[in-house]
Amino acid sequence: MGLNVSEIKKDFPVLGQTVHDGRRIVYLDSANTSQKPQSVIDAMGRYYETINANVHRGTYKIAEEATNAMEGARGRVATFLGANSSRELVFTKNATESINLVANTWGRSNLNEGDAVVLTMMEHHATIVPWHMVAAEKGIELRWIPLTADGQLDLTDIDRLVDGAKLVSFTAMSNVLGTINPVERLTEIARSAGAMSLVDGSQHVPHLATNVAELGADFFVFTGHKMLGPTGIGGLWAQEETLDAMPPFLGGGEMILNVTTEGFTTTEIPWKFEAGTPPIAEIVGLGAAVDYLTAVGMDEIRQHEVELTGYALRTLHDRFGDDLTIHGPAEPASRGGVMSIQFKDIHPHDLTQIMDQNGVCLRAGHHCAKPLMKALGANATARASLYLYNDEADIDALGDALEASGEFFDF
Repeated sequence: MGLNVSEIKKDFPVLGQTVHDGRRIVYLDSANTSQKPQSVIDAMGRYYETINANVHRGTYKIAEEATNAMEGARGRVATFLGANSSRELVFTKNATESINLVANTWGRSNLNEGDAVVLTMMEHHATIVPWHMVAAEKGIELRWIPLTADGQLDLTDIDRLVDGAKLVSFTAMSNVLGTINPVERLTEIARSAGAMSLVDGSQHVPHLATNVAELGADFFVFTGHKMLGPTGIGGLWAQEETLDAMPPFLGGGEMILNVTTEGFTTTEIPWKFEAGTPPIAEIVGLGAAVDYLTAVGMDEIRQHEVELTGYALRTLHDRFGDDLTIHGPAEPASRGGVMSIQFKDIHPHDLTQIMDQNGVCLRAGHHCAKPLMKALGANATARASLYLYNDEADIDALGDALEASGEFFDF
């Protein structure tokens, strides 16, 4: 049996609202941020209502309960990711901070002038900009894996690109094309070349079962707000020996073992990288989000999204033909439920404004992927992105809103 989407929708308060004179919200922007189930909202509220105290510091009852709630969530998130230990999971505020942590600690300690970092042309700015910053400071070389015409990575010249490289950094799933990259193959290629690998799992973790130990990455990052969790919380996974060897990122309380007038020593991982008071309620909320996803089942979510993406690709192409371009792979099993759209000659920002009047929520812009936009020959696209709470009726509403947009602009 597939997902009971009509029941799942009831768990998400925002989806029960109406806009613009009673139109139901058709939320198709989960690649930007997902909606939050009531269980996540309630978990965060319970923390503030019943055990609001700082962690790892107080010995009184609610302080101990707060610490247990936070570290219990860490353990459940680590298990959800397939980590061997919760010590391998560092909490950050999002995937962007996680990548910057790697760039500023491992990168500045291990990269020297002339060293190479390999990226792909489909990367989010969060993967690109930190390495540009390191390049400006250290004089490293950035190399780029190109794309095929159907939005896949072109690995024809991969042996040359990774030759002598120190790091290969890439997304597990494109936030623009929906392309699901061959993570295990790429991490093996990096390892065989003597390079480390960093995988951006921001779009992967919410939609596909993820096992970091099996994927073979040295660093794996994710963000909570795309996986039903709150904003302001994400994480970095790496093996214990890798984290142990890295210098700290931020200095302050919580990350120290001792401080003297002459210097300091750091505490053990993962707290070595978690300076200051952490976002406790957000961590608790992320734990609740993982509980929700686990209860639904990641394999079931993936199957639902493959079927729904297939329905969307078929019906939208049948309905609009050459007036509609959807970038990325044509095969639903090769992609996630992310569809970057160009419709007739309507500018994406104009298009999404008319869509909004029909209650349909899409994002317009370059999606923090300007090098990819240039490769596509587009300044911007309108992006529809699916999740477990979407169904065929939402796709039909998307089609109706596209038709209304075309009529509005008199094409």
